Amino acid sequence: MTSIDLNADLGEGFGRWLLTDDERLLSVVTSANVACGFHAGDAATMRRVCELAAGRGVRIGAQVSYRDLAGFGRRAMDVPPAELAAEVAYQIGALEVFARAAGSRVAYVKPHGALYNRVVRDKEQAGAVVDGVLLADPALPVLGLPGSRLLELAGKAGLPVVTEAFSDRAYTDEGTLVPRGQEGAVVTDQEAVVARSVDLARDGEVAARSGRRIGVRARSLCLHGDTPGAVDLARRVRAALESSGVRVEAFA
Repeated sequence: MTSIDLNADLGEGFGRWLLTDDERLLSVVTSANVACGFHAGDAATMRRVCELAAGRGVRIGAQVSYRDLAGFGRRAMDVPPAELAAEVAYQIGALEVFARAAGSRVAYVKPHGALYNRVVRDKEQAGAVVDGVLLADPALPVLGLPGSRLLELAGKAGLPVVTEAFSDRAYTDEGTLVPRGQEGAVVTDQEAVVARSVDLARDGEVAARSGRRIGVRARSLCLHGDTPGAVDLARRVRAALESSGVRVEAFA
């Protein structure tokens, strides 16, 4: 039977400001990408999400980012490699404290926002992220875009690599994500998102923005938790996957 992991970005609040419905999303997803304080999140939020995830058997992932709270980690930045590696390790270590306190552990690492897009092609920045993961734990899986420099370098360094796909993001014909600043970058039609999820899980294909069918082989599907109606959409996606014969389970 085909299987797929469902991951979502969680803990993306700060202080009294809440963005994601962490508790309800954790009843649907199998892996939680937890903000580690650099693009969103704080100590109390990280602790709370780790406790909720551990209680539901959801895997905890460190969502590492550029240090950019004001821009939600979505602004392009140039960070020296040694500094970026240290900051990646720092974020993983901070989340690990709360994961272990909750009786779990950090099970994987995934970059966020501008860093995620940068390491698709930028060898230097991708290498810095890999160095940071190795510094924190040389056995941690890295979750990222198929064909990215990040996964290439992570694999060469001996880190487990896991490919992911986005059913609510538009793709280019080359298999990369359409930048958020461009029209149509985010797929908002729920019926389309559900159908794309099943296509990705069962067939390893998705329609690019041009309409061309492209191959996207992924072990995990990302569901964005900050979009309107995210919880209901996540439930619909999971139900559609299971109805089509796809087993939903964590990769880690």
